[in-house]
Amino acid sequence: MHIHILGICGTFMGGIAVLAQQAGHTVTGCDANVYPPMSTQLEAQGVRLIEGFDPSQLSLKPDIFVIGNVVSRGNPLMEEILNRGLPYISGPQWLLENILHGKWTLAVAGTHGKTTTSAMLAWILEYAKLNPGFLVGGVPENFGLSARLTDLPFFVVEADEYDTAFFDKRSKFVHYRPRTLIINNIEFDHADIFPDLFAIETQFHHCVRTVPGTGLIVANGAEESVARVLRRGCWTPVEQVSSSSGWHAGEIDAAGSFDVMLKGERLGRVQWDLLGNHNRHNALAAIGAARHVGVPPAQAIEALAQFKNVKRRMEVRGVVNNITVYDDFAHHPTAIETTLAGLRAKVGSARILAVLEPRSNTMKLGTMKAQLPSSLAAADHVFCYGANLGWDAAAALAPLGGKAETHDDLDKLIQSITRQAQPGDHILIMSNGGFGGIHKRLLDRLAAY
Repeated sequence: MHIHILGICGTFMGGIAVLAQQAGHTVTGCDANVYPPMSTQLEAQGVRLIEGFDPSQLSLKPDIFVIGNVVSRGNPLMEEILNRGLPYISGPQWLLENILHGKWTLAVAGTHGKTTTSAMLAWILEYAKLNPGFLVGGVPENFGLSARLTDLPFFVVEADEYDTAFFDKRSKFVHYRPRTLIINNIEFDHADIFPDLFAIETQFHHCVRTVPGTGLIVANGAEESVARVLRRGCWTPVEQVSSSSGWHAGEIDAAGSFDVMLKGERLGRVQWDLLGNHNRHNALAAIGAARHVGVPPAQAIEALAQFKNVKRRMEVRGVVNNITVYDDFAHHPTAIETTLAGLRAKVGSARILAVLEPRSNTMKLGTMKAQLPSSLAAADHVFCYGANLGWDAAAALAPLGGKAETHDDLDKLIQSITRQAQPGDHILIMSNGGFGGIHKRLLDRLAAY
């Protein structure tokens, strides 16, 4: 079968493309913005990418169009698909019907940490020789691909609460029907589609309703929002994370290693160099979910010692003149604060230059702008790219005083960062998009400065 994917370069739809091709389908796709790592992954897989949404793509005559949630009414290609009555389906629905049916699905949900936890869980199952399939919203370094299809029954999926498609406004994860569900946390996000936190919690409860009584929910035991969702009704056993009554971290050392505890009993020690409470929480959730499919905690702990994280999660893009440049996907204030805290723990008193592109739909609306100053407080200097925002970034960051500056021109932003940078600095670039190739451009400018 030939499938043509609209919005193929999003992390989820790009993963769908990889799975479809591995399943033996012919895959093509289009998008308005094509950038790494997804574009390079798809090209390496031999998937043909087309820039834009011109109706001429109908000449490809695919058997079905798979529609990403970036596509809306008015999109010229989508309008022609509708006018001609051609077959189409959402990405999550295609995934359920063609990949997840008959699988033991392990879904990882939550406002933060989905990608990292999914990658950890997939790696634990791989280490245990369970050969899982997976679809992760990033590229796990242990695998080198964001998605994989196998013949074995286990499949790990990053379960996003964002809506499915313009014709299906339910959250993606409602389609996945997991047997094992992780709920990492629930905060307000996606202000473009959700009016408030209650609406998001409702979608999470829809997902909870799909988990069978023989399944397992591994839930954050420290968040009232998660507790509220479960109190609406839960028909599945629940194990708590970050709670003394469930999975929690014991002794923690300065390098990031920690004891794994379950109801006060020490099960082993994760020896790694990942820092931050968020990474420990993610690891504990992954260990708990893996145990549900038969992986002993001791084996999961061994696996995490070899975990290599995910591209664009505190990924070092280069070191020039003793200045280290990082790439991170953080774009929600909580994630920004957590990421900065992890880097601060790693570098101590060294200077951190934080570079932010408020690119997500929620950030563009300005819903979270009041939280930005406190989330960026751990940085020594803050640079914000303020182009294409519906609010004044400079005014929003005014509480940071002279250590914050805003630029609407990307080249001027790079110039200013270059002038400020000193040997020994750590430059943390945070965006959920390509950010105009800033990483390479900045490294080149630093090398020539």
